[in-house]
Amino acid sequence: MSIPGFSFAHKHLLGIEGLSRLDILHLLDLAEEAISVSRQVEKKKARLSGRTQINLFFEASTRTQSSFELAGKRLGADVMNMSVATSSVKKGETLIDTAITLNAMRPDIIVVRHHQAGAAHLLARKVDCAVVNAGDGAHEHPTQALLDALTMRRAKGRIEGLTVAICGDVLHSRVARSNIILLSALGARVRVVGPSTLMPTGIAQMGVEVHNNMRDGLRDADIVMMLRLQRERMQGAFIPSTREYFRFFGLDSDKLAYARPDAMVMHPGPMNRGVEIDSSVADGEQSLIREQVEMGVAVRMAVLEALSQNLPNA
Repeated sequence: MSIPGFSFAHKHLLGIEGLSRLDILHLLDLAEEAISVSRQVEKKKARLSGRTQINLFFEASTRTQSSFELAGKRLGADVMNMSVATSSVKKGETLIDTAITLNAMRPDIIVVRHHQAGAAHLLARKVDCAVVNAGDGAHEHPTQALLDALTMRRAKGRIEGLTVAICGDVLHSRVARSNIILLSALGARVRVVGPSTLMPTGIAQMGVEVHNNMRDGLRDADIVMMLRLQRERMQGAFIPSTREYFRFFGLDSDKLAYARPDAMVMHPGPMNRGVEIDSSVADGEQSLIREQVEMGVAVRMAVLEALSQNLPNA
């Protein structure tokens, strides 16, 4: 159940940064309720009935976009997916021009994914409706962190006191940043593990332990979260080869044995099998990767429902 008497006071969800511990717990509890809705034969609520949701994706993401679409429809919204690849943006229109155009259509919620950090914040300043950040550059991906936390809490019964090892391409990962902020707020012990070339400068200042080998980084970990190697964001040689990367930092059964015997494995997807993770681990008994996908729809329903309470005439 959601927290009695608690009100989610934010107009937008632009990042985990800026949310209180109670804000996060409220969203996770709303998502728990949304899971039961999604598992019913009749998967509809009327919370967003009559409202318009625009999914504005400047980067391709089948999983995130489809889950936001399902979430909006299950809450009764009219959902429009804007295909940026064939839109006026390709003809030179700026994000601000797009924002002004969309604002004139009077949507209630815009879900935006963009390759530039800060794009969601800029959009939120230019439109009258609620804005949800579905990932902006290497900055934040708040709904991914929320669904990861929900998955962990359901698997382990808690987040406080867990040791979570986030492994791989931390440098280019908005997922890592949002997870570090959220998990730290809820009392988890967070480690980042990966080659020094894929660690952001000053990452230790975020209150995490930094490890450059899997043996130390995974020791006694409750959760092992692997990150996708984002080669499309890399300019230059960050790793010698994918074969070498897998040898030292890819998760296989031998490296997983460094963690606790009951450790669970996560990956935000899409996975590069044989690069970040071995198929036997990804599909094994300790994997929560399928659960993460289901939790994605529930968390996005929770976010849309929480923001709907602050829409005009709600």
